[in-house]
Amino acid sequence: MARVQVLSEVSGSVWKIEAAIGTEVGADDTILIIESMKMEIPVSSPRAGRVVELKVAEGEPVKEGQVVAIIE
Repeated sequence: MARVQVLSEVSGSVWKIEAAIGTEVGADDTILIIESMKMEIPVSSPRAGRVVELKVAEGEPVKEGQVVAIIE
């Protein structure tokens, strides 16, 4: 199965990781939540699969367009 990169749509910081490595996710399931300008923005899986890598940790800053996870 092909790997898919999950990108952040906003700049901010990782508030909470919802899906750990190894978690099976469906399309549009929340993988993590980014806090930006006092708002909580969910980052969703673009398709069903398994989280094989998290590129960020809770509390880390992220930029718009940054790869935050890999789904397989």
